[in-house]
Amino acid sequence: MSTPEDRITELGLSLPQVPTPLAAYVPAVRTGNVVFTSGQLPLVDGTISKTGKVGAEVSVDEANALAQVCVLNALAAVKAEIGELSRICRIVKVVGFVASAPDFSSQPLVVNGASQVLKDVFGDIGVHARSSLGVAVLPMDAPVEIELIVEVE
Repeated sequence: MSTPEDRITELGLSLPQVPTPLAAYVPAVRTGNVVFTSGQLPLVDGTISKTGKVGAEVSVDEANALAQVCVLNALAAVKAEIGELSRICRIVKVVGFVASAPDFSSQPLVVNGASQVLKDVFGDIGVHARSSLGVAVLPMDAPVEIELIVEVE
């Protein structure tokens, strides 16, 4: 049976190093059998490839791809906290923040990028509760930010 890390590779994706926090917080915290991640931006090697508001400077497809980057960063933070992703029992919740143009209302389509990766990597235990929120602005002018709550063994 393949590991979640194997499935990430099979999808043509990779688990990055945990991004360095931008302020006074840690990437993830475990309490009991639950891990909460801090909001993860679509950082790759410390930079965001596309900035701006979704529905204006950023398309839904571009933001969906950035949400995938965010969730991989969140999984990297979880892995750093628990050692290996196979220790995840359940993806409990995804919270997605989408920096949105004033008339943009398709935030769920953006956050689907993160949700689909979790389903593809974890199968049934990757199906989760979710919130998709439109916001005025995110740190570093990022179009999207993702948080995870996961249950671990």
